[in-house]
Order: sequence, then structure tokens, then C-alpha cells
Amino acid sequence: MQQILLLGGGLSSSSLIQYLLDQSKTHQWTIVIADQNQELIQQKIRNHEQAQAIQFDINDTASLNEWVAASDLIISMLPARFHPVVAEACLQYRKNLVTASYISPEMRAMQEEVQEKGLIFLNECGVDPGIDHMSAMKLIHKIQREGGKLTSFKSYTGGLIAPESDNNPWHYKFTWNPRNVVLAGQGVSQYIKKGRYKYIPYHKLFSRTDRVSVLNYGEFDVYANRNSLQYRNMYGLDDIPTMFRGTMRRPGFCQAWDVFVQLGLTSDEYTISHSDKFTYREFINSFLKYDPIKPVEHKVAEYLNLDLESNEMHLLKWCGIFDDELIGKPNLTPAQILQGLLEKKWKLQPDDKDMIVMQHQFEYEMEGEEREITSSMVVIGKDTTHTAMSITVGTPVAIAAKLILTGAITKKGVLAPVTPEIYEPILAELEEYNIRFIEEEKLLEPSV
Repeated sequence: MQQILLLGGGLSSSSLIQYLLDQSKTHQWTIVIADQNQELIQQKIRNHEQAQAIQFDINDTASLNEWVAASDLIISMLPARFHPVVAEACLQYRKNLVTASYISPEMRAMQEEVQEKGLIFLNECGVDPGIDHMSAMKLIHKIQREGGKLTSFKSYTGGLIAPESDNNPWHYKFTWNPRNVVLAGQGVSQYIKKGRYKYIPYHKLFSRTDRVSVLNYGEFDVYANRNSLQYRNMYGLDDIPTMFRGTMRRPGFCQAWDVFVQLGLTSDEYTISHSDKFTYREFINSFLKYDPIKPVEHKVAEYLNLDLESNEMHLLKWCGIFDDELIGKPNLTPAQILQGLLEKKWKLQPDDKDMIVMQHQFEYEMEGEEREITSSMVVIGKDTTHTAMSITVGTPVAIAAKLILTGAITKKGVLAPVTPEIYEPILAELEEYNIRFIEEEKLLEPSV
């Protein structure tokens, strides 16, 4: 009987855990789920005879080594910064590893040793990164096999609220780690468009958006996501003139979020020692020019050249940033203060459903014609446990783990799911869970 060790059993792991439980008798697996909150995991496994919940602290090296040594495959759903620690233990005890996170420099540096030991460290196997890679590579390889030459690839993903639960003016609720949402986009975003390299500094990111439509779900705004340039090599498209990856939000979100960015409220670089004595109104006022008479709302509007009745000001007022409510906690960064406020307003309610939206746009030349394929996916969550985020992150991770344990994946090394051996069976099985893409193809007008 093979043993799977799952490290981290939080919200994104709910559907992963369910898949492993459902498949455990067929494949004769025992499943050990290690988390700080043992009681929460016990609720998820519901006394399943082939599953065990243990209390776990990643800083307990002896415990980590003991459980890794006793297992056949490790799945790490811990925060990404802990993956190298887990990977070192996997190297020591010669165990295969699966994660949903980006391949870090520390993980990539293990490539030679992972290959030498004949191991598989499969990363980027969630939704974004993950399903985005797999679905894109399936079409890229298809176009290339048919003799097409790709000239443009754009890919967008958004973790959003489902239309039936969209009941606030931001059209957004937290469906994944709130801290990551607040800090999203910091740094410089990079991409290439028609052969020209483009760089967007953080303070301009949310004012440089594109508008796209997805199936019958309406319009979305897209802002650039991290470094799109690195994917040219990963996808075998080193010479492609246009490569862009972006994050999707409903129209109006980015314009209002830009206010927080311009004021400095998303900074995580310093703490405000007396933040417990601030109200949210005093907090935002502390970032504005001193004026003892002019209302805070007027100062914000003037500073950013906004109309007092604009949608941006309406959204700021709705979220409570102008309220006289005490923050109540000391030594918080501006980003932590903003996160605490938004968690009250953007919390998923018991009956809410979330939504994952993904779209790829391919342009290519074939037989003297310019063509375009738009490939779109929308997944609606079942409830606040089996969210769309949990389903689309956890299910491909679980399928990948099964493929490794059954010997269906044989390639060794630090991998991402960009080869047919990996993406074809995962995508095929995902369709059984209604995770599928709808493709629309058309001819483009010849460029002048």
C-alpha cells in the first residue's frame, strides 16, 4: 500500500483531499494529511479508514523527516516559501514531490540532483500556474503540428465571485489568500508586444488595463501579471513577437484599486506603531497633505483628480476607508491595515460561490492566412468548501500525484506540466470534473 503525505490542508486543499479519499481504495493508498489545525483536517476526512490527520509544524525538522521517509509521494500545499525545505527532505529520502506553486530559484537549483536520483519534482500544477500551462501547450503544440507559426500569445486568469453571488459594487470577494491579493502586482511587470519590450512599474500597473470578453460572462479588465517574458522559453516560443500574461478583474475594480496604490496603502515595507489608535479615516488622511478643514474625501479626490461622485470614490466609501472605526491593532503595515478592512467587506458568505475565469488568445500564420483561436474556461464553485479555486488548484495536483504513483509520468527532474506526457492525461481527466475549454476560431483581416 502506497502512502501519500499531504502537507497543508487549508481551503485550496479541500477538493484535493476529496479526490485522494475517493481514489484511495481503488489505488490502495493511505493518506496522511499534516496541518497545524488537526481538528479541521479531521472534519475533512470524516473518519475515512485510509486517511489520517496529524498536527504538524514545518519548523519541526525531525517530524518532517520522519513523515517524508515513511511516505511514497509528498504533496506540498504549504506557502511557497516552505517548498524548498520540503524538497530538501524529499531529496534526502528519495521521494517524489508535487506542488501547485511557481518553480522558485531554490527549487530550480536542485535540478541536477533530482535527475541524478531519478526523482520527479512536479511544480506549477494548480490553476495559475498549472491549468494555464497545460491548456496553452495543448493548443500551441497542435498549431505547430499543423504547420502554423505563432505570432501572439495572450493568457488571462481571474479568481472572482460567481455572478449569482456578485452583490457588492467592487464585484469582488476574497476567494484565495487575502494578503496575496493586497500585495499583487508589486515590482515591475514585463511583456513583449509586436517585438517591443514593455515594462510597467507598480505605480502604473492598474491604470494600464485591457478589456476582454469571455463567453457569456461579460467583460473583464486585465492587468499585466509579473514577468511574461520567461514563458517564451518555457513554451518553446523564444521568437514570438507578442507574449502577455494578465490577471482579470471586473470593470471598475482596477481603477479604484489604483487609488490605494497611488496613496501608498498597499505598502508592506514598514509598520505604523500607533495603528491601534488610528481610525480608518485617520489612516487614509495620514497619507494626504495637511489641511485641518478640508474633508478627507475632498483631499483624496483632489490629489488623484477624481470627481467626488465618481465610481472610484463610491467604491472607497463603500469599503469603509473613510469610516471613524478604530483599527485596533498596533504595529501593522499599511497593507495589513487595508487587508483587515477589506476582509470584513469582501468575505465569502455561507451561500456564496466563487468563479475561476481563464482565457487564452492565440494568433498564428498558416497557409498564407492569419488566424486567431480564443480558448476560454469558466468554473463555478460548489460552495465555500469546494470552491472553484479549490477545485481548479487541487484537482490537477491530485491527478498528477496519481499519474506519478502509477508510473504514467516517467520524465525526471524539476518539472512544470508543459509536455504531452503530463498535460494530456491531466486535461482529459479534468473534463470529467467540468473543467474544460471552449475554443472559438476565426480568420483575421490581413495586416497592412
